[in-house]
Amino acid sequence: MKRVFLAVLMMLGAVTARAESVTVFAAASLKGALDEVVAGWSGEARVSYAGSSALARQIAAGAPADVFISANPEWVDWLEAEGVALERADLLSNALVLVAAADDPRVGLEALEGGDRVAMALVEAVPAGIYGKAALESLALWEAVAPRVVQADNVRAALALVALGEAPLGIVYATDALAEPGVRVVAEFPAGSHPPITYPVAALSEAGAPLLEFLQTPEAAEIFARHGFEVPEE
Repeated sequence: MKRVFLAVLMMLGAVTARAESVTVFAAASLKGALDEVVAGWSGEARVSYAGSSALARQIAAGAPADVFISANPEWVDWLEAEGVALERADLLSNALVLVAAADDPRVGLEALEGGDRVAMALVEAVPAGIYGKAALESLALWEAVAPRVVQADNVRAALALVALGEAPLGIVYATDALAEPGVRVVAEFPAGSHPPITYPVAALSEAGAPLLEFLQTPEAAEIFARHGFEVPEE
């Protein structure tokens, strides 16, 4: 009887350890804010950042992620269509901006008419790039800007191109601009020029459920808001 009792305790301990060790795949634009949120969680989490499209494809191919946070709903929809079971909720929203180097004096979307290269995340796959292309098309600017677009694997890589002087302009999220002192906001794209920028979070396993719940707490919301994200009202 004693051996059975010890075996049960060992099994429970193993389950608890697994529950506290969570793997998170998250959109690159969440770096910094999510790191701080996860640091305040009682469990253990490892976060991998990349473009939402790349992460979704890795999950569909069997990558062992417990939680996925995408920068748009479409990649979570795609995972569901691929047969990946998940529990989801809308977590955050964001705005789209045009940025330049911190010492660049230009103001307004007119800066796009100057012939400079424009850094963007992949315009056919990564949410920030998709939103950016939609905004430029809506404003009848895409045809003129497209030949000058420098595409990057994710939005933080596009941001880095501007901060490092590799591209004079970039289209990124407002939160990215806030996180990088080497750039300044030249203009904000009208909200109606692109689909709403929504970040859904999905728990892909039972182990991910506690973190999903924590991400929706007032404590997490305060951190996200401090980093410039908008938190949907309940």
